[in-house]
Amino acid sequence: MGESLAAAGEFALGFLPWWGAVYAINLFLYFATGWALVTIQNRHPERRIQQNRRGEKRMKKEIRQSVFSLLVTTGCMAGGLYLQYRGLTLFAPLELSWWSVPAMFVVSICVFDAWFYWMHRFMHTKLMYRFHAEHHRSVAPTVWSTYNDDLVDAFVMQCYYLWAPLVLPIPAAVLIVHRVYDHFNGTIGHSGFEFWASPAARAPSPMVCVTFHDQHHSRFKYNFANFFSFWDRLMGTIDPKYDEAVRGFERMGSKPDKAGQAAE
Repeated sequence: MGESLAAAGEFALGFLPWWGAVYAINLFLYFATGWALVTIQNRHPERRIQQNRRGEKRMKKEIRQSVFSLLVTTGCMAGGLYLQYRGLTLFAPLELSWWSVPAMFVVSICVFDAWFYWMHRFMHTKLMYRFHAEHHRSVAPTVWSTYNDDLVDAFVMQCYYLWAPLVLPIPAAVLIVHRVYDHFNGTIGHSGFEFWASPAARAPSPMVCVTFHDQHHSRFKYNFANFFSFWDRLMGTIDPKYDEAVRGFERMGSKPDKAGQAAE
């Protein structure tokens, strides 16, 4: 019994530096990306999607909550990497090569998008919404809203990073690149400013632009996926005004003062 406790203690102590390092890096990225985007956005107020709302009023509250919720997100990420490092996986990670890196990155992105869609739908059920409500206090999201989550919500949505390296042969480096990509995608997607509207962000393309997730916050019951619109289109949860709004930004030179109204 004593040996088992000692082994568990050694295992836990070995995990803490991983968690600390991953948390510190993600916290730095949160603030660095946020302030960089705010600086750009302040120069282009006409690109604000919801012209009549100011989500920035919630900035301090969202930052405080994000600092806590990132402990959960990074705990999942560090846990998955640490367990893989200790060899506690179903499959050994592939060696890095010219084909394994892009192949596993695509696999990871696609699997994560499916996971995110269905877990997001789950968090909108009567059973779980009480844990997701905090995130939706941001009706007009900003860069600071990205990790404004209840701790249960953060775990449900982000525990992909805990289980994926255990059941997928994904190299640690690829999972890290995925996480960095997810960070920038999420922060830009919550920014509330449309710089990315183009034909590539609407049907028949599966890609999305900022309007996609902004509509989820402003209209609530649409656009549940993360990277792609595939699952929402397949399941009938795509916002009926999404493609119209994207076309509006294109026709008007991406000027949200008029086109953004189509997103409402």
